[in-house]
Amino acid sequence: MVLILGRRMNSGDSGIRDSPAVKRKVLEVESKTVSSQDILDFCSGSSHSDGILQVFNEFRDSRLFTDVVISVQGHEFHCHRAVLSACSSYFRAMFCNDHRESREMLVEINGILAEAMDSLLTFIYTGRAKITTENVQFLFEASCLFQINTLRDACAKFLEDQLDPCNCLGIQRFAEAHSLKQLASRCRSFALANFSEVAQHQEFLDLHCEELEDYISSEDLSVSKEEVVFEAVMRWVYHSVDHRRSTLKALLLHVRMPLLHPNYFVQTVEQDLIIQTAQECYQILHEARRYHVLGNEMMSPRTRPRRSTGYSEVIVVVGGCERLGGFNLPYTECHDPVTGEWKSLAKLPEFTKSEYAVCALRNDILVSGGRINSRDVWMYNSQLNLWLKVAPLVKGRWRHKMCVLLGKVYTVGGYDGQSRLSSAECYDSFSNRWTEVAPMKEAVSSPAVASCAGKLYVIGGGPDDNTCSDKVQCYDPEKNQWMLRANIPIAKRCITAVSLNNLIYVCGGLTKSIFCYDPAEDYWMNVAQTFNKLESCGMSVCNGKIFILGGRGENGESLDTILCYDPATGISHGTSTMPRPISYHGCVTIHRYNDKYFKP
Repeated sequence: MVLILGRRMNSGDSGIRDSPAVKRKVLEVESKTVSSQDILDFCSGSSHSDGILQVFNEFRDSRLFTDVVISVQGHEFHCHRAVLSACSSYFRAMFCNDHRESREMLVEINGILAEAMDSLLTFIYTGRAKITTENVQFLFEASCLFQINTLRDACAKFLEDQLDPCNCLGIQRFAEAHSLKQLASRCRSFALANFSEVAQHQEFLDLHCEELEDYISSEDLSVSKEEVVFEAVMRWVYHSVDHRRSTLKALLLHVRMPLLHPNYFVQTVEQDLIIQTAQECYQILHEARRYHVLGNEMMSPRTRPRRSTGYSEVIVVVGGCERLGGFNLPYTECHDPVTGEWKSLAKLPEFTKSEYAVCALRNDILVSGGRINSRDVWMYNSQLNLWLKVAPLVKGRWRHKMCVLLGKVYTVGGYDGQSRLSSAECYDSFSNRWTEVAPMKEAVSSPAVASCAGKLYVIGGGPDDNTCSDKVQCYDPEKNQWMLRANIPIAKRCITAVSLNNLIYVCGGLTKSIFCYDPAEDYWMNVAQTFNKLESCGMSVCNGKIFILGGRGENGESLDTILCYDPATGISHGTSTMPRPISYHGCVTIHRYNDKYFKP
């Protein structure tokens, strides 16, 4: 540390008289350790920069120290190059590089409004901008041009706050044109959530066909009933019917016509003049008619309810055993694969029986037979959450299978305590009666059964206690005849099958393989693997995917695993687990209402 110290000399110290001025001497003094109390880190806060900006704005208003004039639409704005460059990388590049504008006093800018330039300069010099519904668009475009991101983001936030059913589609187009992904996504979500209101405004009628398809095909579309979607599509078509008539089929493919109320379908849809003359739409209408008769036996993307209606596809697990030789369980539980939730339904009556057969008829569930030699048949009414006893089987049996084909229930095969059965029965729910049909070519128990393309397929099974069959027996209800098709690659019993997209999928039999059969080509292929070797598992199609639930492993113990296989991608993955390990249970898919998802 260097200090300058002063002292007065003593006159007696020397004979020479010093000047009366104080002599100055430089001394080196030992410094002490500097502590935090010896330093003041002072900051005036934002008031300092705000004050400087205010002064620069005053300079701009009085044209003091301005060194450039910006000309827009004939209006001249006197500015400071340094201030513009500090706020905008656009101006920084213009003035700091060797561009012509860096040497000229007058710079003309085209492509924006003078009003936008005035608001932009006000923001640059004050940090404030008045954003309104009238100026937000050109102010946003100006802030994008001059790369002033804070103002651009403020405009985007303002647009998001202004979202309304009457403007969300227009704002979405604006956002997409300027690559505002977040705003565009927010607009789309808003339109999907408020579709019924959005469809009443002019912007909706101005949509392109592809844009409308994107909305009505979305699983996130929120409507209280499918009639809203149909009416929106028809309103869009009728707005310019000569030009849009040709798009009707492409749009109706995304309307879930089978889920329209049957009365509405007959009185409104089939009476529409455009639809009556649109031959290309006949197949779509036919699918809806078949669904109204056959129910959930008809499966397609258009038969899956939108969750916003309160309905969803759920898998119902009926009964089963926790372990080998254990008691049959009385539980009936439904599982929503989307949420992973489980919910208890009415318990299965006479649950002491085991090895019965389960299938879904329309949106109800049938349980038939069971050990030992039972003829009983129970129907679960999904609307009332109630089990009702219906007409009994002609012949008592267990280890048999049931399947729905063209609106009727078929019971095939099984065991009567003495021998395997080849007999088959058909149930008509309208007459509440079982009748025998032609017997199978080979008597089997514990086969896999599925209906596909208008025929019934009985796959594999056990002809006796010691052997397994690899035969595929096909029943034609029109001819009341059985025929043999291509054998399954492995001979197994205790296997399960489902049908999806005109193909049959089979698993179980203590193998890891999932086999697929194409009835049209009469051809088998191995398409996927399960995580464990299992048998007597549950299998059901839900939301266009195949779910394999529980089953019994190699060690004889039941499993609580759930495997999801997506035929579209060929990918299998585990999902949530079951409430308890279980095997020898029934699995079906129905539509179930849950007011928690309903959005009025």
